[in-house]
Amino acid sequence: MRPVHAERHLIDRIGWLRAAVLGANDGLVSTASLIVGVAASAAGTGDVLVAGCAGLVAGAMSMAAGEYVSVSSQADTEQADLARERRELADDPAAETEELARIYVDRGLDHALAVQVAEQLMAKDALGAHARDELGLSDFTTARPVQAALTSAATFSAGAALPLLVAVVSPANLAVYTVSGASLVFLAVLGALGARAGGAAVPKATARVAFWGALAMAVTAGIGSLVGKAV
Repeated sequence: MRPVHAERHLIDRIGWLRAAVLGANDGLVSTASLIVGVAASAAGTGDVLVAGCAGLVAGAMSMAAGEYVSVSSQADTEQADLARERRELADDPAAETEELARIYVDRGLDHALAVQVAEQLMAKDALGAHARDELGLSDFTTARPVQAALTSAATFSAGAALPLLVAVVSPANLAVYTVSGASLVFLAVLGALGARAGGAAVPKATARVAFWGALAMAVTAGIGSLVGKAV
């Protein structure tokens, strides 16, 4: 007998990868844009660093809270659907067996075999079978609010720290250019790493991340310059 080949699929990473990429990208773009905007207003180095630090802390907390609330809502919906399935299985198991069998018929099994498969799966774990095949829930996609919140806060802070460090070592009159240039490099690297981790095309992901980051910094720098001249 040939040994069973254990496969690892990239979908296994979807739970944390989305939050990690979103957090790091948001930290980089928002903090770099904030620093560039304040620097473009002709503010001093101290003001630029205060704005950058405030943006890092506020953004990390906002990301954590936002991810926790949104993913908790998803988890609540999943639990409500599971509770409904649990009640339906208790009230009418025969109808639930037929419902599951129809799903397998739609996937290509004949009705007799579909019923047999449904009965055997439900005999082992009825709720699990319906959660997976009717609701589309799995261990890989199940909502995990705490994991999402911590991942987003940590990666946002890591992303935001990069342009902030550049601002620390950069002269105030060059901060707009040094922070912008370094941040574009960081964004390109982030896009490439995210693409590699998710199995996507690296050039496309890198260009997409760098383009939107450049646009955000350009708009913020323009507004900062106008406000600086006005006040």
